[in-house]
Amino acid sequence: MSIFVIVCVIVVLIALVLLRLFKKPRVQESYKVTQDIDLYKIGINEIDRMEDGKDFEMYLFRLFLCLGYDDAYKKQDSRDFGTDLVFTDREGYRNVIQAKRYALSMPVGLSAVQEVYSSMRFYRAKKSIVITSSKYTTSCEQLASYNGVKLLDRNDLIKMIELFKEQQHSKVKDIIEAEPYLSLDSWDDYRNNSKVIKKDRKAEKFIASGNKILETPVVKR
Repeated sequence: MSIFVIVCVIVVLIALVLLRLFKKPRVQESYKVTQDIDLYKIGINEIDRMEDGKDFEMYLFRLFLCLGYDDAYKKQDSRDFGTDLVFTDREGYRNVIQAKRYALSMPVGLSAVQEVYSSMRFYRAKKSIVITSSKYTTSCEQLASYNGVKLLDRNDLIKMIELFKEQQHSKVKDIIEAEPYLSLDSWDDYRNNSKVIKKDRKAEKFIASGNKILETPVVKR
């Protein structure tokens, strides 16, 4: 093999490497929910490509209507008091939902549970649910378990979508209406008072030091 051929091969290889290094990643087109959307053509990939949370709320609204929740309705974007969707389950209980279309790298935090739980009285609801395309932080899961807020994460959402496309609507409802995980079964558990709550020791020392200063007698000269 001549030197010329070897040089050509090396140049081509270097060009291919450089092309791969500097090639811009393909940006997926955003997915927009329209009035004539076909729910059977929407999966988790389309949800990930949605422009914002409003599209996700609209998707869930349409999904709940198709599942047979006739009284389901979507709240206005302003003054929703922490609730995006409202529906009545098969037992006749009103539920409030907060929808969070987050990236998988961005877990849902405490505020989602705090907001949807605090909105229950306003909507006269008995149950509260958070549905996300992501996952939840540990603190979010803990707070939800103590307040009876049901959390549906990305895996639950994917399962719901798959069952819906298989026309198994009752099983989708089973996932939605399943009882939330509870850390405490009854108020009697509070009487035990054995739960260790972390206290802010720095704050206690700060207040204690202030009290000592106030208690120091003034020496008259």
